Amino acid sequence: MNGWMHHLIVAPILLPIVVSALMLAFDERRRTLKRALSLGATAALIIIAGLLLWQADGRLDTGIARPRAYLVGDWPAPFGIVLVADRLSALMLLLTSVLGFTALFYSLARWDRSGPRFHALFLLLFAGLNGAFLTGDIFNLFVFFEVLLAASYGLILHGAGAERTKASLHYITINIVTSLLFLIGVAMIYAVTGTLNMADLASRVPAVPAADLMLLEAGAAILGIAFLVKSGTWPLSFWLPRTYAAAAPPVAAVFAIMTKVGIYIVLRLSSLLFGATSGSAADFTDQWLIWSGFATMLFGILGILATRTLSRVAGHYVLVSSGTLLAAIGIGGAALTAALIFYLVSSTLAVGALYLIIEPVERNADEDDMIAGIAEPVFDDEYTGAVEEEDNEIGIVIPGTIAVLGGGFIFCTLLLAGLPPLSGFIAKFALIDALFRADAIGPTAWILIGLVILSGLATMIALTRAGIDLIWTPAEDSPARLSVIEVVPIGILLSVCLALMIWSGPLFRYMKATADVLSDPAVYIDAVRTAPRSGGSPG
Repeated sequence: MNGWMHHLIVAPILLPIVVSALMLAFDERRRTLKRALSLGATAALIIIAGLLLWQADGRLDTGIARPRAYLVGDWPAPFGIVLVADRLSALMLLLTSVLGFTALFYSLARWDRSGPRFHALFLLLFAGLNGAFLTGDIFNLFVFFEVLLAASYGLILHGAGAERTKASLHYITINIVTSLLFLIGVAMIYAVTGTLNMADLASRVPAVPAADLMLLEAGAAILGIAFLVKSGTWPLSFWLPRTYAAAAPPVAAVFAIMTKVGIYIVLRLSSLLFGATSGSAADFTDQWLIWSGFATMLFGILGILATRTLSRVAGHYVLVSSGTLLAAIGIGGAALTAALIFYLVSSTLAVGALYLIIEPVERNADEDDMIAGIAEPVFDDEYTGAVEEEDNEIGIVIPGTIAVLGGGFIFCTLLLAGLPPLSGFIAKFALIDALFRADAIGPTAWILIGLVILSGLATMIALTRAGIDLIWTPAEDSPARLSVIEVVPIGILLSVCLALMIWSGPLFRYMKATADVLSDPAVYIDAVRTAPRSGGSPG
Protein backbone atom coordinates (compact mmCIF):
# COMPACT_ATOMS: atom_id res chain seq x y z
CA MET A 1 0.00 0.00 0.00
CA ASN A 2 1.66 3.23 -1.15
CA GLY A 3 0.80 6.88 -1.67
CA TRP A 4 -1.55 8.97 0.40
CA MET A 5 -3.61 5.98 1.51
CA HIS A 6 -0.62 4.78 3.54
CA HIS A 7 -0.70 8.00 5.57
CA LEU A 8 -4.50 8.25 5.86
CA ILE A 9 -4.45 6.77 9.35
CA VAL A 10 -2.92 9.93 10.86
CA ALA A 11 -5.63 12.18 9.41
CA PRO A 12 -8.27 11.55 12.16
CA ILE A 13 -5.75 12.94 14.69
CA LEU A 14 -4.02 15.67 12.71
CA LEU A 15 -7.05 17.18 10.96
CA PRO A 16 -8.97 18.23 14.11
CA ILE A 17 -5.76 19.49 15.77
CA VAL A 18 -4.79 21.63 12.77
CA VAL A 19 -8.29 23.07 12.30
CA SER A 20 -8.61 23.69 16.04
CA ALA A 21 -5.29 25.57 16.07
CA LEU A 22 -6.40 27.59 13.04
CA MET A 23 -9.54 28.70 14.85
CA LEU A 24 -7.49 30.24 17.64
CA ALA A 25 -6.45 32.91 15.14
CA PHE A 26 -10.04 34.19 14.98
CA ASP A 27 -12.10 35.73 17.74
CA GLU A 28 -15.78 35.04 18.44
CA ARG A 29 -16.90 37.70 15.91
CA ARG A 30 -15.87 35.24 13.15
CA ARG A 31 -18.31 32.62 14.39
CA THR A 32 -19.68 31.85 10.91
CA LEU A 33 -16.18 30.99 9.68
CA LYS A 34 -15.57 28.84 12.75
CA ARG A 35 -18.80 26.98 12.18
CA ALA A 36 -17.93 26.32 8.55
CA LEU A 37 -14.45 25.06 9.50
CA SER A 38 -15.63 22.76 12.27
CA LEU A 39 -18.53 21.32 10.28
CA GLY A 40 -16.28 20.79 7.27
CA ALA A 41 -13.64 19.06 9.42
CA THR A 42 -16.14 16.73 11.12
CA ALA A 43 -17.76 15.87 7.76
CA ALA A 44 -14.29 15.05 6.41
CA LEU A 45 -13.67 12.86 9.47
CA ILE A 46 -16.75 10.78 8.57
CA ILE A 47 -15.34 10.18 5.07
CA ILE A 48 -11.86 9.38 6.41
CA ALA A 49 -13.26 6.98 9.02
CA GLY A 50 -15.32 5.27 6.32
CA LEU A 51 -12.22 4.84 4.13
CA LEU A 52 -10.23 3.42 7.06
CA LEU A 53 -13.06 1.00 7.82
CA TRP A 54 -13.10 -0.21 4.21
CA GLN A 55 -9.32 -0.43 4.28
CA ALA A 56 -9.29 -2.49 7.48
CA ASP A 57 -11.95 -4.75 5.98
CA GLY A 58 -9.76 -5.30 2.92
CA ARG A 59 -12.20 -3.79 0.44
CA LEU A 60 -10.28 -0.67 -0.54
CA ASP A 61 -6.95 -1.89 -1.87
CA THR A 62 -5.32 -5.27 -1.27
CA GLY A 63 -8.48 -7.30 -0.72
CA ILE A 64 -6.89 -8.74 2.46
CA ALA A 65 -8.61 -7.89 5.74
CA ARG A 66 -5.97 -7.32 8.41
CA PRO A 67 -5.01 -4.55 10.86
CA ARG A 68 -3.07 -1.66 9.31
CA ALA A 69 -0.12 -0.44 11.38
CA TYR A 70 1.57 2.91 10.75
CA LEU A 71 5.00 3.80 12.13
CA VAL A 72 4.98 7.45 13.18
CA GLY A 73 8.41 8.98 12.57
CA ASP A 74 9.42 5.78 10.72
CA TRP A 75 10.70 4.19 13.92
CA PRO A 76 10.01 0.44 14.06
CA ALA A 77 7.83 -0.95 16.85
CA PRO A 78 8.21 -1.28 19.80
CA PHE A 79 10.69 1.64 19.92
CA GLY A 80 8.58 4.20 18.09
CA ILE A 81 4.97 5.34 18.15
CA VAL A 82 2.64 3.10 16.20
CA LEU A 83 -0.97 3.65 15.12
CA VAL A 84 -3.16 0.66 14.34
CA ALA A 85 -6.43 0.68 12.40
CA ASP A 86 -8.25 -2.63 12.52
CA ARG A 87 -11.95 -3.36 12.15
CA LEU A 88 -12.74 -2.41 15.75
CA SER A 89 -10.81 0.87 15.91
CA ALA A 90 -12.08 1.93 12.45
CA LEU A 91 -15.66 1.22 13.55
CA MET A 92 -15.16 3.32 16.69
CA LEU A 93 -13.74 6.16 14.57
CA LEU A 94 -16.81 6.11 12.33
CA LEU A 95 -19.17 5.99 15.30
CA THR A 96 -17.37 8.95 16.91
CA SER A 97 -17.44 10.97 13.68
CA VAL A 98 -21.17 10.45 13.06
CA LEU A 99 -22.12 11.25 16.65
CA GLY A 100 -19.77 14.24 16.75
CA PHE A 101 -21.01 15.71 13.47
CA THR A 102 -24.65 15.55 14.57
CA ALA A 103 -23.88 17.00 18.01
CA LEU A 104 -21.88 19.83 16.45
CA PHE A 105 -24.67 20.54 13.95
CA TYR A 106 -27.19 20.64 16.81
CA SER A 107 -25.02 23.10 18.75
CA LEU A 108 -25.45 25.69 15.98
CA ALA A 109 -29.01 26.28 17.23
CA ARG A 110 -27.63 28.31 20.16
CA TRP A 111 -25.31 26.21 22.32
CA ASP A 112 -22.06 27.20 20.61
CA ARG A 113 -22.77 30.83 21.58
CA SER A 114 -22.92 30.11 25.31
CA GLY A 115 -19.17 30.52 25.76
CA PRO A 116 -15.88 31.08 23.91
CA ARG A 117 -13.74 28.52 22.04
CA PHE A 118 -16.56 25.97 21.74
CA HIS A 119 -15.59 24.73 18.26
CA ALA A 120 -11.87 24.56 19.03
CA LEU A 121 -12.53 22.49 22.17
CA PHE A 122 -14.94 20.25 20.28
CA LEU A 123 -12.32 19.41 17.64
CA LEU A 124 -9.63 18.82 20.28
CA LEU A 125 -12.00 16.33 21.91
CA PHE A 126 -12.21 14.54 18.53
CA ALA A 127 -8.42 14.45 18.27
CA GLY A 128 -8.15 12.84 21.71
CA LEU A 129 -10.91 10.31 21.04
CA ASN A 130 -9.54 9.32 17.62
CA GLY A 131 -6.02 9.01 19.01
CA ALA A 132 -7.22 6.78 21.87
CA PHE A 133 -8.88 4.44 19.37
CA LEU A 134 -5.88 4.33 17.03
CA THR A 135 -2.87 4.21 19.32
CA GLY A 136 -0.91 0.99 19.60
CA ASP A 137 0.87 1.70 22.88
CA ILE A 138 -0.32 2.44 26.40
CA PHE A 139 1.73 5.57 27.04
CA ASN A 140 0.28 7.38 24.04
CA LEU A 141 -3.10 6.13 25.15
CA PHE A 142 -2.45 8.15 28.32
CA VAL A 143 -1.45 11.17 26.22
CA PHE A 144 -4.63 11.04 24.13
CA PHE A 145 -6.69 10.49 27.29
CA GLU A 146 -5.28 13.74 28.66
CA VAL A 147 -6.05 15.57 25.40
CA LEU A 148 -9.69 14.47 25.38
CA LEU A 149 -10.08 15.13 29.11
CA ALA A 150 -8.62 18.64 28.83
CA ALA A 151 -11.07 19.44 26.03
CA SER A 152 -13.96 17.89 27.95
CA TYR A 153 -13.17 20.10 30.98
CA GLY A 154 -13.72 23.16 28.83
CA LEU A 155 -16.86 21.76 27.19
CA ILE A 156 -18.48 20.66 30.45
CA LEU A 157 -18.00 24.19 31.85
CA HIS A 158 -19.44 25.70 28.67
CA GLY A 159 -22.39 27.88 29.67
CA ALA A 160 -23.35 29.10 33.11
CA GLY A 161 -25.18 28.12 36.28
CA ALA A 162 -24.20 26.96 39.78
CA GLU A 163 -25.34 23.37 39.19
CA ARG A 164 -23.22 23.06 36.04
CA THR A 165 -20.16 24.52 37.76
CA LYS A 166 -20.55 22.24 40.79
CA ALA A 167 -20.95 19.09 38.66
CA SER A 168 -18.04 20.16 36.45
CA LEU A 169 -15.68 20.56 39.38
CA HIS A 170 -16.57 17.06 40.59
CA TYR A 171 -15.92 15.75 37.08
CA ILE A 172 -12.54 17.49 36.83
CA THR A 173 -11.40 16.34 40.28
CA ILE A 174 -12.36 12.71 39.60
CA ASN A 175 -10.58 12.66 36.27
CA ILE A 176 -7.39 14.19 37.68
CA VAL A 177 -7.28 11.39 40.26
CA THR A 178 -8.02 8.89 37.47
CA SER A 179 -5.06 10.21 35.47
CA LEU A 180 -2.79 9.64 38.47
CA LEU A 181 -4.00 6.03 38.75
CA PHE A 182 -3.43 5.64 35.01
CA LEU A 183 0.22 6.70 35.38
CA ILE A 184 0.82 4.42 38.36
CA GLY A 185 -0.62 1.43 36.45
CA VAL A 186 1.47 2.21 33.38
CA ALA A 187 4.64 2.50 35.48
CA MET A 188 4.04 -0.86 37.18
CA ILE A 189 3.41 -2.66 33.88
CA TYR A 190 6.54 -1.11 32.36
CA ALA A 191 8.58 -2.13 35.41
CA VAL A 192 7.61 -5.79 34.92
CA THR A 193 7.65 -6.11 31.12
CA GLY A 194 9.99 -3.33 29.92
CA THR A 195 7.60 -2.21 27.16
CA LEU A 196 4.33 -0.35 26.68
CA ASN A 197 3.70 -1.29 23.07
CA MET A 198 0.48 -3.33 23.12
CA ALA A 199 1.64 -5.89 20.56
CA ASP A 200 5.00 -6.30 22.32
CA LEU A 201 3.21 -6.59 25.67
CA ALA A 202 0.98 -9.33 24.28
CA SER A 203 4.05 -11.40 23.38
CA ARG A 204 5.87 -10.73 26.69
CA VAL A 205 3.04 -11.26 29.19
CA PRO A 206 2.98 -15.09 28.79
CA ALA A 207 6.71 -15.15 29.68
CA VAL A 208 6.43 -13.05 32.87
CA PRO A 209 8.00 -15.01 35.78
CA ALA A 210 5.64 -16.24 38.48
CA ALA A 211 7.37 -13.99 41.03
CA ASP A 212 6.46 -10.86 39.01
CA LEU A 213 2.97 -11.98 38.02
CA MET A 214 1.29 -10.39 41.03
CA LEU A 215 2.98 -7.04 40.33
CA LEU A 216 1.82 -7.20 36.70
CA GLU A 217 -1.74 -7.99 37.71
CA ALA A 218 -1.69 -5.21 40.31
CA GLY A 219 -0.55 -2.73 37.64
CA ALA A 220 -3.24 -3.96 35.25
CA ALA A 221 -5.86 -3.70 38.02
CA ILE A 222 -4.90 -0.09 38.81
CA LEU A 223 -4.94 0.71 35.10
CA GLY A 224 -8.32 -1.01 34.87
CA ILE A 225 -9.74 1.19 37.65
CA ALA A 226 -8.91 4.24 35.54
CA PHE A 227 -10.79 2.77 32.57
CA LEU A 228 -13.71 1.64 34.72
CA VAL A 229 -14.10 5.17 36.09
CA LYS A 230 -14.35 6.45 32.52
CA SER A 231 -16.85 3.76 31.56
CA GLY A 232 -19.05 4.59 34.56
CA THR A 233 -18.69 1.31 36.47
CA TRP A 234 -20.35 1.07 39.89
CA PRO A 235 -19.33 2.24 42.53
CA LEU A 236 -17.11 4.64 40.57
CA SER A 237 -20.03 6.05 38.57
CA PHE A 238 -21.71 8.38 41.08
CA TRP A 239 -20.51 11.43 39.16
CA LEU A 240 -21.80 10.46 35.73
CA PRO A 241 -25.61 11.01 35.75
CA ARG A 242 -25.28 14.39 37.47
CA THR A 243 -22.42 15.59 35.25
CA TYR A 244 -24.06 14.52 32.00
CA ALA A 245 -27.36 16.09 33.10
CA ALA A 246 -25.59 19.39 33.78
CA ALA A 247 -23.76 19.49 30.44
CA ALA A 248 -25.16 21.27 27.40
CA PRO A 249 -27.22 18.81 25.27
CA PRO A 250 -24.76 18.49 22.35
CA VAL A 251 -21.89 18.05 24.81
CA ALA A 252 -23.81 15.36 26.73
CA ALA A 253 -24.57 13.62 23.43
CA VAL A 254 -20.94 13.43 22.42
CA PHE A 255 -19.96 12.42 25.98
CA ALA A 256 -21.95 9.22 25.33
CA ILE A 257 -18.98 8.02 23.26
CA MET A 258 -16.50 8.92 26.04
CA THR A 259 -17.80 6.15 28.30
CA LYS A 260 -17.22 3.78 25.38
CA VAL A 261 -13.51 4.72 25.28
CA GLY A 262 -13.07 2.91 28.61
CA ILE A 263 -15.08 -0.06 27.27
CA TYR A 264 -13.01 -0.13 24.07
CA ILE A 265 -9.70 -0.20 26.00
CA VAL A 266 -10.96 -2.90 28.38
CA LEU A 267 -12.01 -5.01 25.37
CA ARG A 268 -8.73 -4.37 23.54
CA LEU A 269 -6.38 -5.05 26.47
CA SER A 270 -8.32 -8.00 27.90
CA SER A 271 -8.20 -9.77 24.51
CA LEU A 272 -4.56 -8.89 23.80
CA LEU A 273 -2.92 -9.20 27.22
CA PHE A 274 -5.17 -11.48 29.24
CA GLY A 275 -6.72 -13.78 26.64
CA ALA A 276 -6.45 -17.56 26.37
CA THR A 277 -2.83 -17.37 25.10
CA SER A 278 -1.53 -15.25 27.99
CA GLY A 279 -0.21 -18.10 30.16
CA SER A 280 -0.60 -17.67 33.92
CA ALA A 281 -2.21 -14.23 33.49
CA ALA A 282 -5.02 -15.55 31.27
CA ASP A 283 -8.58 -14.54 32.16
CA PHE A 284 -7.67 -12.95 35.53
CA THR A 285 -9.90 -9.94 34.77
CA ASP A 286 -13.00 -11.87 33.68
CA GLN A 287 -14.72 -12.39 37.03
CA TRP A 288 -14.09 -8.77 38.03
CA LEU A 289 -15.64 -7.54 34.80
CA ILE A 290 -18.66 -9.83 35.08
CA TRP A 291 -19.65 -8.89 38.63
CA SER A 292 -18.81 -5.20 38.31
CA GLY A 293 -20.91 -5.21 35.14
CA PHE A 294 -23.85 -6.78 36.98
CA ALA A 295 -23.56 -4.26 39.84
CA THR A 296 -23.45 -1.39 37.35
CA MET A 297 -26.51 -2.67 35.50
CA LEU A 298 -28.47 -3.07 38.73
CA PHE A 299 -27.49 0.41 39.92
CA GLY A 300 -28.47 1.86 36.54
CA ILE A 301 -31.85 0.09 36.56
CA LEU A 302 -32.65 1.38 40.07
CA GLY A 303 -31.53 4.85 38.99
CA ILE A 304 -33.78 4.80 35.91
CA LEU A 305 -36.79 3.93 38.04
CA ALA A 306 -35.97 6.31 40.89
CA THR A 307 -34.81 9.46 39.11
CA ARG A 308 -37.16 12.40 38.58
CA THR A 309 -35.62 14.09 35.56
CA LEU A 310 -35.38 12.88 31.98
CA SER A 311 -31.72 13.86 31.59
CA ARG A 312 -30.81 11.69 34.57
CA VAL A 313 -32.80 8.79 33.10
CA ALA A 314 -30.48 9.07 30.09
CA GLY A 315 -27.44 9.19 32.40
CA HIS A 316 -28.49 6.03 34.22
CA TYR A 317 -29.16 4.32 30.89
CA VAL A 318 -25.51 5.05 29.99
CA LEU A 319 -24.57 3.10 33.14
CA VAL A 320 -26.83 0.19 32.14
CA SER A 321 -25.19 0.14 28.72
CA SER A 322 -21.68 0.14 30.21
CA GLY A 323 -22.58 -2.61 32.68
CA THR A 324 -24.02 -4.79 29.92
CA LEU A 325 -20.87 -4.41 27.84
CA LEU A 326 -18.50 -5.11 30.76
CA ALA A 327 -20.39 -8.25 31.80
CA ALA A 328 -20.46 -9.49 28.19
CA ILE A 329 -16.69 -8.87 27.82
CA GLY A 330 -16.09 -10.82 31.03
CA ILE A 331 -18.17 -13.82 29.89
CA GLY A 332 -16.43 -13.74 26.49
CA GLY A 333 -16.74 -15.85 23.35
CA ALA A 334 -16.64 -14.76 19.70
CA ALA A 335 -20.43 -14.77 19.20
CA LEU A 336 -21.02 -12.71 22.36
CA THR A 337 -18.23 -10.29 21.42
CA ALA A 338 -19.84 -9.71 18.01
CA ALA A 339 -23.20 -9.07 19.68
CA LEU A 340 -21.74 -6.67 22.26
CA ILE A 341 -20.04 -4.61 19.52
CA PHE A 342 -23.39 -4.27 17.73
CA TYR A 343 -25.02 -3.32 21.04
CA LEU A 344 -22.27 -0.74 21.68
CA VAL A 345 -22.93 0.99 18.36
CA SER A 346 -26.73 0.92 18.65
CA SER A 347 -26.93 2.06 22.28
CA THR A 348 -24.42 4.89 21.78
CA LEU A 349 -26.34 6.34 18.83
CA ALA A 350 -29.67 5.95 20.64
CA VAL A 351 -28.44 7.67 23.83
CA GLY A 352 -26.91 10.45 21.73
CA ALA A 353 -30.26 11.01 20.01
CA LEU A 354 -32.05 10.98 23.37
CA TYR A 355 -29.75 13.67 24.80
CA LEU A 356 -30.45 15.86 21.77
CA ILE A 357 -34.21 15.38 22.03
CA ILE A 358 -34.39 15.99 25.79
CA GLU A 359 -33.77 19.72 25.58
CA PRO A 360 -36.64 20.51 23.14
CA VAL A 361 -38.94 18.20 25.14
CA GLU A 362 -38.16 20.03 28.38
CA ARG A 363 -38.13 23.49 26.81
CA ASN A 364 -41.35 24.52 28.45
CA ALA A 365 -39.78 24.03 31.87
CA ASP A 366 -38.54 27.02 33.84
CA GLU A 367 -35.69 28.67 31.90
CA ASP A 368 -33.44 29.21 34.92
CA ASP A 369 -33.70 25.57 35.89
CA MET A 370 -32.95 24.44 32.35
CA ILE A 371 -29.75 26.45 32.17
CA ALA A 372 -28.70 25.00 35.49
CA GLY A 373 -29.31 21.52 34.15
CA ILE A 374 -32.39 20.84 36.29
CA ALA A 375 -35.72 20.29 34.59
CA GLU A 376 -39.17 19.97 36.04
CA PRO A 377 -39.92 16.65 37.71
CA VAL A 378 -41.00 14.05 35.20
CA PHE A 379 -43.13 11.85 37.38
CA ASP A 380 -45.86 14.06 38.83
CA ASP A 381 -48.36 11.51 40.12
CA GLU A 382 -50.68 14.20 41.43
CA TYR A 383 -51.42 15.57 37.96
CA THR A 384 -55.12 15.19 37.21
CA GLY A 385 -55.58 17.68 34.41
CA ALA A 386 -55.48 15.06 31.66
CA VAL A 387 -58.39 13.14 33.21
CA GLU A 388 -60.52 16.21 33.83
CA GLU A 389 -60.10 17.53 30.30
CA GLU A 390 -60.36 14.15 28.57
CA ASP A 391 -63.54 15.05 26.67
CA ASN A 392 -62.01 18.24 25.34
CA GLU A 393 -59.09 16.35 23.74
CA ILE A 394 -61.30 14.84 21.01
CA GLY A 395 -60.65 16.55 17.71
CA ILE A 396 -57.62 18.57 18.86
CA VAL A 397 -55.05 19.09 16.09
CA ILE A 398 -51.60 17.96 17.22
CA PRO A 399 -49.07 20.76 16.57
CA GLY A 400 -46.18 19.94 14.27
CA THR A 401 -43.63 20.38 17.06
CA ILE A 402 -45.41 17.86 19.26
CA ALA A 403 -45.72 15.42 16.36
CA VAL A 404 -41.99 15.61 15.54
CA LEU A 405 -40.86 15.45 19.16
CA GLY A 406 -43.35 12.72 20.00
CA GLY A 407 -42.34 10.60 17.02
CA GLY A 408 -38.64 10.98 17.80
CA PHE A 409 -39.19 10.27 21.48
CA ILE A 410 -41.15 7.09 20.73
CA PHE A 411 -38.36 5.98 18.36
CA CYS A 412 -35.74 6.56 21.10
CA THR A 413 -37.87 4.74 23.67
CA LEU A 414 -38.23 1.66 21.44
CA LEU A 415 -34.49 1.70 20.71
CA LEU A 416 -33.37 2.00 24.31
CA ALA A 417 -35.94 -0.43 25.71
CA GLY A 418 -34.96 -2.98 23.07
CA LEU A 419 -38.41 -3.56 21.58
CA PRO A 420 -38.80 -5.01 18.05
CA PRO A 421 -38.08 -4.42 15.28
CA LEU A 422 -35.40 -1.75 15.79
CA SER A 423 -31.65 -2.18 16.25
CA GLY A 424 -31.91 -2.08 20.05
CA PHE A 425 -34.01 -5.25 19.95
CA ILE A 426 -31.64 -6.92 17.47
CA ALA A 427 -28.65 -6.12 19.71
CA LYS A 428 -30.26 -7.49 22.87
CA PHE A 429 -31.63 -10.54 21.02
CA ALA A 430 -28.12 -11.23 19.68
CA LEU A 431 -26.65 -10.96 23.21
CA ILE A 432 -29.19 -13.41 24.63
CA ASP A 433 -28.90 -15.75 21.63
CA ALA A 434 -25.09 -15.86 22.00
CA LEU A 435 -25.44 -16.72 25.69
CA PHE A 436 -27.84 -19.57 24.89
CA ARG A 437 -25.54 -20.89 22.14
CA ALA A 438 -22.66 -21.35 24.61
CA ASP A 439 -21.66 -24.95 25.30
CA ALA A 440 -22.89 -24.77 28.88
CA ILE A 441 -24.99 -21.82 29.99
CA GLY A 442 -23.99 -20.94 33.55
CA PRO A 443 -25.43 -18.83 36.39
CA THR A 444 -23.66 -15.67 35.21
CA ALA A 445 -25.24 -16.00 31.76
CA TRP A 446 -28.70 -16.36 33.33
CA ILE A 447 -28.09 -13.28 35.50
CA LEU A 448 -27.03 -11.26 32.45
CA ILE A 449 -30.11 -12.38 30.52
CA GLY A 450 -32.35 -11.41 33.44
CA LEU A 451 -30.73 -7.99 33.85
CA VAL A 452 -30.91 -7.26 30.11
CA ILE A 453 -34.66 -7.96 30.12
CA LEU A 454 -35.19 -6.07 33.38
CA SER A 455 -33.28 -3.01 32.13
CA GLY A 456 -35.44 -2.90 28.99
CA LEU A 457 -38.60 -3.05 31.10
CA ALA A 458 -37.38 -0.30 33.46
CA THR A 459 -36.41 1.92 30.52
CA MET A 460 -39.81 1.40 28.90
CA ILE A 461 -41.65 2.36 32.11
CA ALA A 462 -39.51 5.44 32.81
CA LEU A 463 -39.53 6.86 29.28
CA THR A 464 -43.22 6.16 28.73
CA ARG A 465 -44.13 8.04 31.89
CA ALA A 466 -41.82 10.88 30.93
CA GLY A 467 -43.33 11.08 27.45
CA ILE A 468 -46.87 11.21 28.82
CA ASP A 469 -46.00 13.98 31.28
CA LEU A 470 -43.80 16.13 29.03
CA ILE A 471 -45.21 15.62 25.52
CA TRP A 472 -48.68 14.17 25.42
CA THR A 473 -50.27 15.84 28.47
CA PRO A 474 -52.18 19.01 27.46
CA ALA A 475 -50.36 22.11 28.65
CA GLU A 476 -51.49 25.69 29.14
CA ASP A 477 -48.53 27.07 27.21
CA SER A 478 -48.24 26.51 23.50
CA PRO A 479 -45.36 24.17 22.55
CA ALA A 480 -42.01 25.82 21.93
CA ARG A 481 -40.82 26.21 18.36
CA LEU A 482 -38.43 23.63 16.98
CA SER A 483 -35.83 24.72 14.46
CA VAL A 484 -34.60 22.71 11.47
CA ILE A 485 -31.09 22.81 12.94
CA GLU A 486 -32.38 20.83 15.92
CA VAL A 487 -34.49 18.36 13.94
CA VAL A 488 -31.91 17.37 11.31
CA PRO A 489 -29.22 15.90 13.62
CA ILE A 490 -31.81 13.96 15.62
CA GLY A 491 -33.20 12.64 12.35
CA ILE A 492 -29.71 11.63 11.17
CA LEU A 493 -28.98 9.65 14.33
CA LEU A 494 -32.33 7.87 14.26
CA SER A 495 -31.90 7.16 10.53
CA VAL A 496 -28.54 5.54 11.22
CA CYS A 497 -30.22 3.36 13.87
CA LEU A 498 -32.85 2.46 11.29
CA ALA A 499 -30.07 1.55 8.84
CA LEU A 500 -28.56 -0.72 11.52
CA MET A 501 -31.85 -2.60 11.54
CA ILE A 502 -32.21 -2.81 7.75
CA TRP A 503 -28.61 -3.96 7.12
CA SER A 504 -28.19 -5.93 10.34
CA GLY A 505 -27.15 -9.07 8.40
CA PRO A 506 -24.05 -7.61 6.65
CA LEU A 507 -23.22 -5.63 9.80
CA PHE A 508 -23.29 -8.74 11.96
CA ARG A 509 -20.92 -10.46 9.54
CA TYR A 510 -18.56 -7.48 9.99
CA MET A 511 -18.93 -7.70 13.80
CA LYS A 512 -18.29 -11.47 13.71
CA ALA A 513 -15.09 -10.94 11.68
CA THR A 514 -14.05 -8.25 14.20
CA ALA A 515 -14.65 -10.61 17.12
CA ASP A 516 -12.65 -13.40 15.40
CA VAL A 517 -9.62 -11.09 15.01
CA LEU A 518 -9.90 -9.98 18.66
CA SER A 519 -9.83 -13.60 19.79
CA ASP A 520 -6.57 -14.17 17.86
CA PRO A 521 -3.94 -11.71 19.19
CA ALA A 522 -1.35 -13.11 16.75
CA VAL A 523 -3.00 -11.21 13.88
CA TYR A 524 -2.62 -7.86 15.70
CA ILE A 525 0.94 -8.65 16.83
CA ASP A 526 2.02 -9.68 13.34
CA ALA A 527 0.53 -6.53 11.78
CA VAL A 528 2.52 -4.29 14.16
CA ARG A 529 5.79 -6.20 13.84
CA THR A 530 5.69 -6.28 10.03
CA ALA A 531 4.46 -2.70 9.59
CA PRO A 532 6.27 -1.28 6.52
CA ARG A 533 8.61 1.68 6.92
CA SER A 534 8.38 4.59 4.52
CA GLY A 535 10.99 2.97 2.29
CA GLY A 536 8.74 -0.05 1.90
CA SER A 537 10.81 -2.48 4.01
CA PRO A 538 9.24 -4.23 7.03
CA GLY A 539 9.71 -2.48 10.35
